[in-house]
Amino acid sequence: MSQSISPPAWLPFRRLPAAVLSALWMVPIAACVPRLEGQSASNVLLVVNRTDPVSQAVADYYAKRRPVPARQVCLLETTSEETIDWQTYISQIETPVGGCLKREHLEEEVLYIVTTMGVPLRIDGMSGSIQNSEQSSVDSELTLLYGKLHGSHFDRAGAVRNPFFGKRDSPFVHPQFPIYLVTRLAANDLGDVKAMIDRSLSARNRGTFVIDTSSPANGDGDNWLRSAALLLPAGRVVLDDTSNVLYNQRNVIGYASWGSNDVGRKHRWLGFEWLPGAIVTEFVSTNARTLKPPPPDWNLTTYTDRVHWFAGSPQTLSADYIHEGATGASGNVYEPYLSGCVRPEYMLPAYAHGRNLAESYYLGMPFLSWQGVVLGDPLCSLK
Repeated sequence: MSQSISPPAWLPFRRLPAAVLSALWMVPIAACVPRLEGQSASNVLLVVNRTDPVSQAVADYYAKRRPVPARQVCLLETTSEETIDWQTYISQIETPVGGCLKREHLEEEVLYIVTTMGVPLRIDGMSGSIQNSEQSSVDSELTLLYGKLHGSHFDRAGAVRNPFFGKRDSPFVHPQFPIYLVTRLAANDLGDVKAMIDRSLSARNRGTFVIDTSSPANGDGDNWLRSAALLLPAGRVVLDDTSNVLYNQRNVIGYASWGSNDVGRKHRWLGFEWLPGAIVTEFVSTNARTLKPPPPDWNLTTYTDRVHWFAGSPQTLSADYIHEGATGASGNVYEPYLSGCVRPEYMLPAYAHGRNLAESYYLGMPFLSWQGVVLGDPLCSLK
């Protein structure tokens, strides 16, 4: 995450007293995270770029596998370029998606918007801090559409606090949470996306959660990773709190780490055996900068080795985890700052105890109208 890794001063990390932490660890996790079931394809709006054959193929495959009602497939006519400007986003994505919801009276029923490979990925604009950057992911911006359809206004500059962040005990319903949860069915190619969808339908509640802290140690993020390990089911966690990097793990159902921000990480591929339904998050600035595959021999490099960067960065890529066999992964299209990354101590326990993929990731996502992207089927859950 380069040098922008620490939370800004206006959002300090608060360490809980030891007695409070001790009491928290004694509470059964099932009491903290409700097992919520029943969401289905009737709660999904599938967004398709009709000018892109791959986008149409992804949508057709997913709509048959779930299945998604025809009235909940929203067709756009937009570019297939990954990066767009704000005017294109408003006119070719947000406005027509809003039109699809209103035309079919789906504003309340739809909880999850699913974009497809071939729909633009990120919105360019003025860079800057959490308070003033105008850069954003398309998906994160679409989360605010529910509020906009109900008369809310949001400034273009700066992030918006996620009202669902950290709400472990609350079902995700409208209008209590006036947002949509947006995920993306996308990866390096159509084959990877189809495999990801198939794995989501085969997910089972088994396997190991792998948690890997950083080297050198980084207090805030490492504390969040350790907290995730403590809140996950006993006996199903591998926590590495050393300077080592974990490779070649088996039966992995969840993974959280610093990715390429761990100086010990030298290899692009982890060599994990991923179980169907496995999800991933990492503290990395630009891992969703592109979903295009790098050359087969590309490897992680350093910020000083610009010759070997891929898509403007030396960092890990979220789509690599999908290619290797994971079912869901989060990432960032531009610099999110550490305080804007998905928090594993909310995401992984929620998923382990019944939340679907979309709700698990957004429980751990502090900001909207920001840099986050979630790759995966929102309905995927561990049965």
